[in-house]
Amino acid sequence: MKKVLICTDGSPYSEECCQFAAWLAKRVDVHLHAVYVSDLRQFELSVVADLSGSMGIQPYQGMLTQIQDMEDQKAKLLKAGTLDFFNKQGLEDRVTFAHYKGLLVDRVLDLEREDPEIGMVMLGKRGENANFATEHLGSTMERVVRASEKPCLVTSRKFREIKKIAFAYDGSPSCQKALKFLSTSPLFEGLDVHLVTVDEGRNEEEASERLSEASSQLQASGLKLVTQVLTGIAENVIGEYVESEDIDLLVMGAYGHSRIRYLIIGSTTTDLIRRCHIPILLFR
Repeated sequence: MKKVLICTDGSPYSEECCQFAAWLAKRVDVHLHAVYVSDLRQFELSVVADLSGSMGIQPYQGMLTQIQDMEDQKAKLLKAGTLDFFNKQGLEDRVTFAHYKGLLVDRVLDLEREDPEIGMVMLGKRGENANFATEHLGSTMERVVRASEKPCLVTSRKFREIKKIAFAYDGSPSCQKALKFLSTSPLFEGLDVHLVTVDEGRNEEEASERLSEASSQLQASGLKLVTQVLTGIAENVIGEYVESEDIDLLVMGAYGHSRIRYLIIGSTTTDLIRRCHIPILLFR
């Protein structure tokens, strides 16, 4: 992993995302590329529906130009603020900023295809409208997690230094990718790693075997490891474990064996992102 893509929009969540990005960059030698994507189509659609018929096309075009100018100005302010933050973190030589127009998910996929050095995508759990939808996840975040081929770090609203992580392992292909990443990345050196798996009442022996396989690989990489088989409904017992053990970061697969996929991402994953007040590193 040589580069990390940071999605920003000026919201409190994206500001905290930059805090987590700075923490990451101080642990591993990566370049941080922050992007802001103006989704002008949302303005076009609403203005067309509400105003263009009564106003005429020329006033509408003038308003659209003003909206685009405002977005350009916002992007300049975001760039200045983002670069200033990372400069104060001593990372001025390892950060770039870019402004695009379109859809965030499309731009993220384009950047992943164009630059194979990008190894992770970071974005806040919610965006600019977080205060108006506190019980709902950001739809943009869900689209990015679903589409991205890279690990996605979905950050929480409040930064705290990551010292203890939990890896929710179910043996699925996405968790196998997470296992490899944990075993090989210097990002996790020196951290306490809690490896957990869930027996949902079907086969405790199988859960224990699954845990043992992953444990062997992680211990071989030199990580400090605690293992635990949890019993119950996955999203409930994992969430409770995160809270009781004061976990700082949850690592898991975006899809698992134990649940049918939801429309966006796996149901267990969706519930845990909503429930947990810590960042979650997701693997497809």
